[in-house]
Amino acid sequence: MKYHSTRGKAPVLNFDEVVLTGLARDGGLYVPEDYPKFTPEKWRQLRGKSYQDVAFEVMMPFIGDSIKPDILRTLINDAYANFRHQAIAPVKQLDTNHFLLELFHGPTLAFKDYALQFLGKLFDHLLGERGERLTILGATSGDTGSAAIEACRDKGSIDIFMLHPYNRTSEIQRKQMTTVRAANVHNIALRASFDDCQAIVKALLGDLSFRDKYKLSAVNSINWARILAQVVYYVYAALSLGAPDRLVSFAVPTGNFGNVFAAYVAKQMGLPIGRLAVGTNKNDILTRFFESGEMRTEPVSPSLSPSMDIQVSSNFERLLFDAYDRDAARVTEAMLGFGDVGSFKVPPDTLAKLRELFRGGRIEDDSITQIIRETYQRTQEIIDPHTAVACAPHLLQGLPQDSVHISLACAHPAKFPDAIHTAIGISPPLPQFLSHLFEQPEQFTVLENDPTAVKDFIEKELEVNFASNPPSADNCYSSK
Repeated sequence: MKYHSTRGKAPVLNFDEVVLTGLARDGGLYVPEDYPKFTPEKWRQLRGKSYQDVAFEVMMPFIGDSIKPDILRTLINDAYANFRHQAIAPVKQLDTNHFLLELFHGPTLAFKDYALQFLGKLFDHLLGERGERLTILGATSGDTGSAAIEACRDKGSIDIFMLHPYNRTSEIQRKQMTTVRAANVHNIALRASFDDCQAIVKALLGDLSFRDKYKLSAVNSINWARILAQVVYYVYAALSLGAPDRLVSFAVPTGNFGNVFAAYVAKQMGLPIGRLAVGTNKNDILTRFFESGEMRTEPVSPSLSPSMDIQVSSNFERLLFDAYDRDAARVTEAMLGFGDVGSFKVPPDTLAKLRELFRGGRIEDDSITQIIRETYQRTQEIIDPHTAVACAPHLLQGLPQDSVHISLACAHPAKFPDAIHTAIGISPPLPQFLSHLFEQPEQFTVLENDPTAVKDFIEKELEVNFASNPPSADNCYSSK
């Protein structure tokens, strides 16, 4: 399997090279040259299999001969060994035709664990094979940071620098990052929004001399391996509810578009998905796009669902690439224009094609509170604010009635105690293994919204490591 950049001017890479490269050198995102297709009989053969077995079968065609099958099985088994539910991603019925896909049973209580625990093992294996080290850059609106840090902590071959927007995550989200005591973990609180954090990460990855000197790679969902690992839970949930012999539809809370893009990939593989409802909070750039065909940024507004406080949805570029029939020049033109003026518009026929699968829906904070309250009163289930977005009645009503409706429960409610208490008068406790969190000292560095300041900080922190163990110029995969 070969991978191409959405902007068409970066080297074509194998899977292992894509993992270690992250963002393409032309500023684009890597996508597979085609999507493997599973027959209905192949899907049926996977029904009743363990999450790990499904993951192996889904991932293997995308990986090809980059990783030996027995090693891939070990990486998958190790990645999910510490999840606290036997099913890994259990499906729970809420109503006659409404189910929750619970994605908070990993070590940091959020859906990001499902991809990042695997990615951490993958990095470890690939770097170990090569005897090399890597510098991971990431930006987080709340959950990616803790999941990535948990996956990469204490690894001698990795330094990880995670940027989060200062005072714009929940307290628990912040502490899950900043209380980790590991020499290779570096937390940066940027006086800015998540979009600014993400822009700096992309800018530093685009500084090719800096990137090559310190062997930079990405841990955000711009890294294809993140998307691939997330495809698995859509397949697992659909199979558990009768696919391929039943049509399924998903309601997905999203900001950066990576999570729902993984569902799109599952559909391209032949999974019978009727529709994908894209749920946004007040930062509704995706909802506005699917209504009008125009992608236009607006100022980010803090909300009850902070992980979705995003106005630049990086992974949308992958969808645009397919919508433009893989015309990299058109994608480049649109994305450069978006960077310059903060907007672009697709033709009516392109929008019509996208709306065959996608629908958007905006859910305000007061509606989020109401959904949490009504869900608890009706089912006794406590859902977090992001899950509430995916359970919004008007979002679910847009799904085909002849399909099974599945909402993604993306975080444990204990991560957002204030929002839950406001809605139902209860503050759900953290699981016992995290009960010490508030007793631990925090460590992070506050920086201004300045790429140079971030770059200087990274260089200073890495000076000792790379002086004693510099990366070989021959091993810069992105320049192959």
